[in-house]
Amino acid sequence: MIDKAETMISRPDAAMPAPGASVRYTLATLVTDHIQYTKMLTSFRAGGFDSHDCEYLFIDNSQHNKACAYRGLNAMLNKARGERVILCHQDVRLMSDDRATLDVRLDDLNHRDPAWALAGNAGGVGPGTLAIRITDPHGANQHTTDLPARVMSLDENFIVVRPEARFGFSRDLTGFHLYGADICLNAAMAGYTAFVIDFHLAHLSGGTLSQSFTDSLDAFRTKWSHALAPRWLQTTCTLVHLSGTPLGQLAGGLAEKPYAALRRRLAKSGER
Repeated sequence: MIDKAETMISRPDAAMPAPGASVRYTLATLVTDHIQYTKMLTSFRAGGFDSHDCEYLFIDNSQHNKACAYRGLNAMLNKARGERVILCHQDVRLMSDDRATLDVRLDDLNHRDPAWALAGNAGGVGPGTLAIRITDPHGANQHTTDLPARVMSLDENFIVVRPEARFGFSRDLTGFHLYGADICLNAAMAGYTAFVIDFHLAHLSGGTLSQSFTDSLDAFRTKWSHALAPRWLQTTCTLVHLSGTPLGQLAGGLAEKPYAALRRRLAKSGER
């Protein structure tokens, strides 16, 4: 069944790879300002992302929000033909790094960690630690050391997705905030990794804190606190205690044993 958001997807013009042609990159964007988006297109096309093997998709939110980030970007991920999908804001611009640079950085990730599925230019490594390679209103030419760096979240301005990993954004969250963290958590749950790479571009916005951000944060915290909470999982053949702490795993393992023994006795006696 096609998501209704997929019917909202447009292309900026007729210049795109021919039907059946190999597509290396898909660039997907939620658009609220067509002037900004046109400048983004010009920047990326000049940087090597041209129409012979790159396609551009967008959802037009300029008059009203047809689709939020979670729903709209999922729809474009489903529609994308590219071997790599770039989810980016309309106000990002290439600088000295171009398509050839990105190809090198992603090839490097392939060798470093074949399980990588997401790459970006800014994200959280751990509490109080960021990995960044960007120019934005917070500073020019920001560059933390030791890139690529594995991260637990990515900033939403620029995210490269490996679509063959077959995951996306949560269906039970909405809005335009924290979806970079959300897709990283979904990737981690599926066994994939995320990295900040040395790919320098400019992002014209420094981000804003608003009531919508607070609302999104509350919903994000509620959803993922529940999803990651310790719990008992009963299957048809065993009882498993899931916990993120060694102590919880130990306690759960000890408590599982009498239930497991009971299950085995029931199986041997033919009872259900």
